[in-house]
Amino acid sequence: MDPGRQTREEWRIGEPAAPPSLPPSPRLIFERSRPGVEGVTFPPPDVEEVDPASVVESRLLRSVEPALPEVAESEVVRHFVGLSIRNHHVDKRMYPLGSCTMKYNPKINEDVARLPGFAQLHPAQDPRSVQGALELMWELGEMLKEIVGFDAITLQPAAGSQGELTGLLVIRAHHEALGNPRKRVLIPDSAHGTNPATVVIGGYEVVTLRSNERGQVDPEELGRHLDEEVAALMLTNPNTLGKFERGILRITSMCHDVGAQVYMDGANMNALLGIARPSDMGYDVCHLNLHKTFSTPHGGGGPGSGPVAVRAHLERFLPTPAVIRRADGTFDLDHDRPHSIGRVHGFFGNFGMHVRAYTYIRMHGAAGLRKVAETAILNANYVRHGLADIYELPYGPACMHEVVFSGDRQKRKGVKTLDIAKRLLDFGFHAPTTYFPLIVSEALMIEPTETESRDELDAFIAAMRAIDREA
Repeated sequence: MDPGRQTREEWRIGEPAAPPSLPPSPRLIFERSRPGVEGVTFPPPDVEEVDPASVVESRLLRSVEPALPEVAESEVVRHFVGLSIRNHHVDKRMYPLGSCTMKYNPKINEDVARLPGFAQLHPAQDPRSVQGALELMWELGEMLKEIVGFDAITLQPAAGSQGELTGLLVIRAHHEALGNPRKRVLIPDSAHGTNPATVVIGGYEVVTLRSNERGQVDPEELGRHLDEEVAALMLTNPNTLGKFERGILRITSMCHDVGAQVYMDGANMNALLGIARPSDMGYDVCHLNLHKTFSTPHGGGGPGSGPVAVRAHLERFLPTPAVIRRADGTFDLDHDRPHSIGRVHGFFGNFGMHVRAYTYIRMHGAAGLRKVAETAILNANYVRHGLADIYELPYGPACMHEVVFSGDRQKRKGVKTLDIAKRLLDFGFHAPTTYFPLIVSEALMIEPTETESRDELDAFIAAMRAIDREA
């Protein structure tokens, strides 16, 4: 508000400020509203006026006129544009929120998702009337299966976290079919925070594995906890420290030796595209975050999408209905899956996200997707190299898609990681993830993604170095 203008509490439309002892006016407060200002002009009514009391019960009629803002159109536009400028978003500047990062969403994805044939569908339509949508979902599933190397997939989960739960419930159904649901699920101490929550909601006990000095799972530590009551190991790869689990083949083999399944939190799949597949590492289940790997929008409460892919022995437990292609080339929804865990979504998933991910994959092709991963790794290591002399690296030099620094050196000067994060906002950058993973003191978790230019990375590095000088 302008200096000298009345406060929000004092300003009311068309009336003076009420003394504090009186009850507040029923009329609402609008900072830009001025009596008599018109933002729209309505034509004269062309119907006969009716007394409201003759058609509506008197107890339902207003005793005072509705308090609507009186504002010109230009003021309304400037108000909302001003709010959008104040908010930080990925179209404005770098958003290096490690692990759950946001990257640029190509606008062609938005154009395709808004095509009338996609945007105006209803999920209760007869499958015969939505063949194009079903074909897109089927093809997207086939492409995702090829990328991760698994045999079957569901697109239903509405977020990565729901994908985690879906995968764990599939694993539980598998063990129950063998006669024992088992009791425990193992997760590393660097795991995403959703992992232990998923384990508990899935009805299991959480067992935490300590990372070794390289920030990876120690096979010896794993072996001490493995027995026939372990249902699964949930393991992100690359992990939350930005490290590739080099012992992954030994780890998955050890789990399979006791009948446990291995679940890959696919949040970091953007580092593996076209380079490595979870199936080749011995995983049994993997969820994918379409927002992070395949550029669908993220944040603001959704919608999201977290497809889950599985090996053949787990396919019968996937949610129903499944999108199938029949022998005549048409597409349908298969509800006849008696061993399924059931629905995890009201309908078939967030279809608009499927359209966006499909467009992204088709636009890039196989070679383009591999370049996405290579550039994501290159950008993260560029940031690591640019800051390694002033911010501590607790888990060694090389990283993959993200780098985790410690702000301990700055904290000793009296500046905490939280201070660094807040100061970054003054430089026009969103803060990275802070104080996570929990095993890193004063953690700064930075993921630049492949969509940031070298100029933007240089500006971010310069800001981080300037903050250190201020400290």
